[in-house]
Parts: sequence; structure tokens; C-alpha cells
Amino acid sequence: MVHGLKSTEVAKTFRKAINKKEGICNVAGTSEQSGTQHSYSEEEKVAFVNWINKALEKDPDCKHVIPMDPNNNDLFTAMGDGIVLCKMINLSVPDTIDERTINKKKLTPFTVQENLNLALNSASAIGCHVVNIGAEDLKEGRQHLVLGLLWQVIKIGLFADIEISRNEGIIVMVLLSLEDLMKLSPEELLLRWANYHLEEAGCGKINNFNSDIKDSKAYYNILNQVAPKGDEDGVPAIAIDMSGIREKEDLKRAECMLDQADKLGCRQFVMPADVVRGNPKLNLAFVANLFNKYPALKKPENQDIDWSSIEGETREERTFRNWMNSLGVNPRVNHLYADIDDALVIFQLYEKIKVPVDWDRVNKPPYPKLGSNMKKLENCNYAVELGKKEAKFSLVGIAGQDLNEGNRTLTLALLWQLMRRYTLNILEDLGDGQKVVDETIVSWVNGTLTEAGKGTISSFKDKCISSSMPVLDLIDAIQPGSIRYDLLKTEDLMEEEKLNNAKYAISMARKIGARVYALPEDLVEVKPKMVMTVFACLMARGMRRA
Repeated sequence: MVHGLKSTEVAKTFRKAINKKEGICNVAGTSEQSGTQHSYSEEEKVAFVNWINKALEKDPDCKHVIPMDPNNNDLFTAMGDGIVLCKMINLSVPDTIDERTINKKKLTPFTVQENLNLALNSASAIGCHVVNIGAEDLKEGRQHLVLGLLWQVIKIGLFADIEISRNEGIIVMVLLSLEDLMKLSPEELLLRWANYHLEEAGCGKINNFNSDIKDSKAYYNILNQVAPKGDEDGVPAIAIDMSGIREKEDLKRAECMLDQADKLGCRQFVMPADVVRGNPKLNLAFVANLFNKYPALKKPENQDIDWSSIEGETREERTFRNWMNSLGVNPRVNHLYADIDDALVIFQLYEKIKVPVDWDRVNKPPYPKLGSNMKKLENCNYAVELGKKEAKFSLVGIAGQDLNEGNRTLTLALLWQLMRRYTLNILEDLGDGQKVVDETIVSWVNGTLTEAGKGTISSFKDKCISSSMPVLDLIDAIQPGSIRYDLLKTEDLMEEEKLNNAKYAISMARKIGARVYALPEDLVEVKPKMVMTVFACLMARGMRRA
């Protein structure tokens, strides 16, 4: 009898047995190797569809796909033309994509490809890790990749305001020094926020957003704490009905709790079953959305706090941070200086620029309680040594201690050299290893512009770059007819018009396939370093077309 079963059938029944996880859908892999499967979570799909439907319900450009049905594969089809993804990126980080560059009408395979390039390169610029995702994957609606990218985009939007410089009230809920508080990740801050309100309600703390929230009781108490009490002008009270907390069954209790969340307009991301099962991703999103709508924190009075030290990150810092995160460094960098004080992320960046790292010399977390900073400092010393000896960077006056203590100027000097080398490596790979310097790029840019009958630049400091016209002309030279000059003002520009041109230029560069990290302001202000990266990315794009 046993021998009668073919081995393939045994394998099939075995697969069935191990695939019976609730809510996990398996999709056969598209590679030739049989047996590759990618699973995706049905719950996540439903949650994202509902979130996107609500976010884009009034957007006329999305009428052709919104509302999507959460119970079928609408989501994966809807992502195929790039429009929804571009819109979601702009919702998470406003103004990332210039709307004028999204192809919306009479789409062809070519204009769809452009939208997907625009979406993927813009996702990368806001710090999504998109290395393994191509336009084809989105066009074909590969479920696990679509959901993975969407989660990154949604999470960046949800977490944008969960930091002190955007919400100073956070300080009241944490018994930490300002310095330590600045080091907490958004997830850690959310947990502190939940526990702050639970403590105010006289309830026990939670340690996570999975096993500790399964009975919905913590959620009930948080909702009751943050709901408006009617003591603020123009904000009517919203009464939370707590009777459901006495429900015997977890599932019924979760349903009652979500009905109350609905009164606050916060019934998002989780179904009752997701609460009871403790789905960590969706519960985190539920809490983040609640925090964003009803933080219920007041800026502390009379506390001895140096508010001037709580500043948001600069544009330059954000660009570096997004670049690092887009390369998939682990752990994710939330705070530029605090999160690289052990140099682990720096070592990963060295590997990305082909500088070999001897990992046996690297101290890895968890660090011992005593002497943990010594271990981090040893790493930082090795990181500076690698920069000087192996990468041949100019690191005059920079010591490991500077990285460890988060010295801004000196840390940025190292990060800039890493980003510059990364950018130049791409060009050298395309040019058969020939060394590339700034002059090489300027010369290629001017050659390409001249051939197309357009004006040239003298250097990356050339004041004419402030109008973005050299960048736009170069894009049009690489892909003739791509720039709509009728949308632009080209002479006697006011600041706002310059910024308008720059937004269009950065988005157009991404649309023709250049992975640009710089921001529009970098062009308007003619920041030579960032200007160099824009032209280098366009040169790479032009060389690929040649």
C-alpha cells in the first residue's frame, strides 16, 4: 500500500499538511524550480485594501480601481499601473512625487512602465527597501512583493509623526532623559504611549502588541483614555461604552471594542480575529493610527526641558537615513546618530561599496550591561580604520569616538563619502571599471546636453542649476520628448517657481529610471554634493540606454 503511493503524491500531501496555517495563502513560485512557494497573509491584504480604499476614496485619478474588493485579488491588479502606489507614497510622505509626472490617461505598456519606475524609485527615496522588487513584479501583481512594499509605504506614513520633534507631548509619558528618549524607535514609543494611558487608567502594563492585547482589555482602556472628553473648544466629547469589556468570549469582546474604536474613526487594520490572534504587524498599525488621531498628550508645562535641543532632522540627515534604509540595512535607522553609534550599519554600508569587513573583529549585540559602550567604541574605531586604510576616504580628524558620540559634522562627513562612493561605483561598473571623478560626470553631462542642442554647466556649483533647467534638459536629452516644457517657467523665476521646476525634475529623473535620493530643495539651493548625485544617477541611466 505504501509503495503504491508515488513519492510526488507523498510530497503533495506533506505540503498540504504543512500549509494549513490559518490565513496564509500560498502562491506557486514563478521560477522553474518546482516547489518554490511564496506565502502572503490574507489578513494583511484585507487590512491594506480597506486602508487604501478609505485613503483614496475621493481621488478622481483612482476611480478606475477604487473601491477594491478585499475578498478577491483586486489589490494585486490595482497596483499594476502604478497610479495607486504613487498616490500612497504621497500620502505617507507628502510631495514626494510631483503629480504632473504621473501618467493617468490612455495608458500604454510604456507609460505604465514609467509609472512603476516612478513609484519604485520614489519608494526607495523615502527609505523603502526595494532592491528585490522590479516593475514586472508589480505589473504581474506578485502578491508577497506587493504586500511587502505596501506595508513599508504605509508604515513610513503611520510612523512619520511618532517622534518628539513632531509631538512634544511624548515627553510627559516617559521617565527618561531627553537623550535616551531620542533613541527610542517608533515601535518602542508606541508601547510607552499605550502604557502611559494604561497607567493613567489604573491598569497593568503591556509588553507587546501581540500576546498582551489578545483579550482587548488593554485596548478598551486606552480608547477610554484618549477619547475626547469635551473639555477642549470645538471638540465634542465621544463616550466610549465600556460594557463590552465584560463579554465572556475574546472574539465577541474584540468586536465590541472595535465598535468603540469606530466611534473615533479608528477602526482600521484589524478585524476581531486579528486582535484575538495577536497579529503583531496589524495591531502595531492599529495603535499607530490611534496615536496619530488621538495622542491625548499635552506639552509639559514648567518642566526643565531644553526645547531647542529637540529639533527635527535636517534634509541632509533625512536623505542619508533614507538612502541607508533603502539599501536594507539592519537594524533600520530611525535616528541617524543614535542608531549608528555601534557602527554596525556602517559596516554593512562598507560591504555595499565593496570594502571587505572582517566580521570577526566586530562586536555584535546584545552587548553586555557593563562595558557595552566600550564594545561599541571598538566597533567605531574599526569603522574609521577601514575608511582610512581600505576605502581610502579622507577622514582627517575623525576618530571612532566621534561616531560613537554622534558628532554631527564628522559623522556626516563619513556618510557622505560612503554615499558618494556608492554612486560612483554604479558608474564605474557601467563603464568597465574606469575611474570616475566629478569632472568625468560634468564632461558626460555637457557632451550629452551639447549633442541635444541644449546649454551646458560649468560645475556642480553652477548657479543656473537653481532653475533645474540643466537637469530637465539632460532628462529630455536621455529620453527625447519626455519633458513637458509647457509646464515649466524657464526665465525670471521666483523661489516658488524654482521649487516647482525642481519637484518636476526630481520626479522626472525617477520616472525615466534614475534612483535619485536628493530633494528638490537641493537643486534650488545648488547643494553641490547632492547635485552631483543627481547628475551621476542620470549619467548611469543614460549609459544604460546607450
